[in-house]
Amino acid sequence: MPLPFLTADRAHDDDRAGPEAAPLSRTDVTYADGAYEDPERRRRPYRPGPWRVGGAAVLLLLASYLLFSALIIVLAGSGSAAGVCVAAAALVIAFAVRMVGAGVRVSTRELRRTGLIMSTTVAWQDVASIRTVQQPVRWLGLPRTVQGQVVLAERTSGGTPLTLITSHDTDFLGRPEAFRAAADALDGWAARHGR
Repeated sequence: MPLPFLTADRAHDDDRAGPEAAPLSRTDVTYADGAYEDPERRRRPYRPGPWRVGGAAVLLLLASYLLFSALIIVLAGSGSAAGVCVAAAALVIAFAVRMVGAGVRVSTRELRRTGLIMSTTVAWQDVASIRTVQQPVRWLGLPRTVQGQVVLAERTSGGTPLTLITSHDTDFLGRPEAFRAAADALDGWAARHGR
């Protein structure tokens, strides 16, 4: 069942559109209404993986239990203990949101690698190359390492390459096709917007 309202170019999804239906040009698109995405905006070149989304869902479930326990504690009459539960729930929610937001974002100007604690932004002209190498990688971000693949961004200034994605992180564990597609997408962005 086609869902034409999910795509920016409805003419290609519409079964009634004939061969004269042409895609929208950039001048025909207005970005103010939010119907189409601005190419200057940062976007993730891949979908978040099931481990990342599942982990965030479990954390949000834990936060809902904490908030419900805070409600019960307030009804029992202890406001300070309820405040501790609400603060803990707020921390868990913030961690879950940050966990879902972690990953690689690209725009026409820059490449951004966002982690749980810090982010690194590199302009495309400062990226010498993006390559995929075989090496030991961390399994789901834990200290344990396994043999896998990693996509590295080499900087023109030299130094340590920036690790973008790995085949065993929360987005790509058990999804080798998605890893290859994301590596190709990152390589394509570098080819279009890099040096």
